[in-house]
Amino acid sequence: MTMNLENGNLVLKLWYASHRTRALFKMCEDKIYSEYNLTTEQFSVLATIMYLGGSARPTNIAKWLGRSTNGISLLVDRMVKAGLLRRVRDRSDRRVVNVSITSKAENAFKPAIRAGWEFIQEITSPLSNEDKNTFIKLHDTLRYGIFKYLNPEANVREMTRNDDESHSNMMERLIQHALPSTPVAKRQGGKKEKVIR
Repeated sequence: MTMNLENGNLVLKLWYASHRTRALFKMCEDKIYSEYNLTTEQFSVLATIMYLGGSARPTNIAKWLGRSTNGISLLVDRMVKAGLLRRVRDRSDRRVVNVSITSKAENAFKPAIRAGWEFIQEITSPLSNEDKNTFIKLHDTLRYGIFKYLNPEANVREMTRNDDESHSNMMERLIQHALPSTPVAKRQGGKKEKVIR
């Protein structure tokens, strides 16, 4: 694919702006969540577990966050040592070990959600609703291309639709969880679990 210099520079600017914006987001998230003794990665794990019903297997957390199982397992180990998570063995299948959020994590997580929500509202406030929708559509176009690059044989439209639905639902649940007037619905499950000490 040949590219003229002007178009090449524009593509590089887009690439740089995307990476730089993500890096700045991460710096802000690190600052916000550190006020509640959480890292951004820990917050992401807690948010995922909350979304998955309060208890989840590390492999499911890794899949949902798009991270390696090994990386999430190491992070979970550190979070267990820090008292943020506890391991729970499924009584019906002893091979299955889930992790769940402790009261210490819950006490840090709720105000961290509120602080994160206030931050994102503040930084997006200069954008009109039309600008926000355009921004989302442009990012979705790039995300679609990335999914297609990573999974050339997969049904990318279905993957992105499922991704959109699950992330939209997650944001609704996190906001409900953060706002004291709206209780979070807990998932009802029939499996018994045992805490691993």
